[in-house]
Amino acid sequence: MSNDQSGQIIYVVSDSIGETAELVVRAVVSQFDSRLIDIQKYPYIEDKTSIDEVIASAKESKAMIVFTLVIPELKAYIMECAAAAGIPIIDIMGPLLLTLQETLNVSPTGKPGLVRRLDEEYFRKVDAIEFAVKYDDGRDPRGLLRADVVLIGVSRTSKTPLSMYLANKRLKVANVPIVPEVDPPEELFQVPKERCIGLIINPEHLNAIRTERLKALGLTAQANYANLDRINQELEYSRKIIERIGCPIIDVSQKAVEETANIILEIIKRNQAKK
Repeated sequence: MSNDQSGQIIYVVSDSIGETAELVVRAVVSQFDSRLIDIQKYPYIEDKTSIDEVIASAKESKAMIVFTLVIPELKAYIMECAAAAGIPIIDIMGPLLLTLQETLNVSPTGKPGLVRRLDEEYFRKVDAIEFAVKYDDGRDPRGLLRADVVLIGVSRTSKTPLSMYLANKRLKVANVPIVPEVDPPEELFQVPKERCIGLIINPEHLNAIRTERLKALGLTAQANYANLDRINQELEYSRKIIERIGCPIIDVSQKAVEETANIILEIIKRNQAKK
């Protein structure tokens, strides 16, 4: 678009991808005839040479500049250059940054791209939660080899709550229920042992949990599910599977989900430190 009385070019300048500045500019532009305004993005402006090029182009095109530069030196430089060239310039984040700095009595980090990094962290968490749901309760053994953590244990050892808790820490978690009548999937034995966690529990404690579960479902507490002999059989079989894998074991009998999750996070941290 050529710049005349009926049109305006806006340069959106950022030291990151420029999404914040562009969003604000488009919100403002929506209040006008968008055909009169041409928005041009200049992302990842990280040095004075790049700013010089933007200023020269803006002066030639009679453009105005809207920017989100958080590095103080670059911010001061673009303001100085724009003023010298007679270019209208708007600092989108500056006033709010300054007000918060004065209110909190804390200096901003001055690091570009933090919003995008936060977005990336959010989407990693969403992916991890979707993974935990998809590969919960041994639903699809193909996910085991893609998991950051594989939880192994009999029914009611908090595998699903743990999976969701760890997913909120951006870990992809799958879990496998151990039942004597069902052979574990072959994929389980292909997972590196350091990525597996065996969950065990006191038989009497598990009996109490399962009994309450049956009552909640309106079923008799005498069902085989809560039978102590059956529970001991399941736990013995589970222990053999866990020992075959050779992975760390956590007794969840008297532990809250958060406590067990923190132990798992510590195990992961130690394993990463060894690499």
